[in-house]
Amino acid sequence: MDYRTLGRSGAVVSTYALGTMTFGAEADVETSHALLDAYLDAGGNFLDTADVYSSGVSEEIIGAWFKADQSRRDRVVLATKGRFPMGTGPNDVGTSRRHLRRALENSLSRLGVDHIDLYQMHAWDPITPLDETLQFLDDAVTAGHIGYYGFSNFTGWQLTKAVHEARAHGWHPPVTLQPQYNLLVRGIEAEVVPAALDAGIGLLPWSPLAGGWLTGKYQRDTEPTGATRLGENPKRGMEAYQERNAEESTWRVVDAVTGIAKDHDVSPAQVALAWVAAQPAVTSVILGARSVEQLHDNLGAADLYLSEDELTVLTAASDPVWPDYPYGPAGREQRGRRLAGGR
Repeated sequence: MDYRTLGRSGAVVSTYALGTMTFGAEADVETSHALLDAYLDAGGNFLDTADVYSSGVSEEIIGAWFKADQSRRDRVVLATKGRFPMGTGPNDVGTSRRHLRRALENSLSRLGVDHIDLYQMHAWDPITPLDETLQFLDDAVTAGHIGYYGFSNFTGWQLTKAVHEARAHGWHPPVTLQPQYNLLVRGIEAEVVPAALDAGIGLLPWSPLAGGWLTGKYQRDTEPTGATRLGENPKRGMEAYQERNAEESTWRVVDAVTGIAKDHDVSPAQVALAWVAAQPAVTSVILGARSVEQLHDNLGAADLYLSEDELTVLTAASDPVWPDYPYGPAGREQRGRRLAGGR
């Protein structure tokens, strides 16, 4: 397992994080604890959860795992999130000082810890003034309740605004952003990735396997059945399958991934994960697993290093259709120069 700094901070995390959204939903307590043990044994040290995952049960499961062996807490960098509703009142949602104070207190209680290493705003709040949110986070860092803070699902302008707002007030700066990012969803490259590089923000991609599409388990024109994210819910699943199945670009990417996987004698999932981990600004890729077997396969990506030619093949196969202006050919050239460090 390789390790990288958490954005511009001095904290060090493994290149692959363990996401725990399945805990309490698709993985029971026993399975969740087995996943945590396997991840730690493999050299992973970065856990990501959220207060809304299984309505707080995910955090409780992690807290019970810590309680069974306190040394585990010292070995991991712990991240959680707040922002979405955890009640029915008008103040039980958002990034206001009032809601975040209660959300943070409750997360600390469920996790059974005295501080959280990385506290993340789960999404932008269009109601609360940004300076109110940032001042709360700065106060929480100063008080020792959190070590660092970051965001999730922010756009490029939202991220940049937050970075400069914190800088203008002399507050602790954000260090990370969680975006959706994979070979089938690359829209963040237009604005978010350049903004993150400019500010020294570390990206923590979620859904790196595009909901299972990059694992090779879905076939063209063959509707999925059984225990898959699409097959378990026929109505929603079939709609999602049919939309992706109709896009020629989906199968162009899947073919490229499976071809390189065969060359390396590894799973397609490992190839897709290795591509994400190799992208600019990425700090740690968030893995989601429902079984120890799935996790072990995904963690195999930690030992896979794709060549420049292979990365180019995957990038070309998955190149998004950008709007002509300002993201067309001229914009692509500018992004390429910025990612390469030039002007």
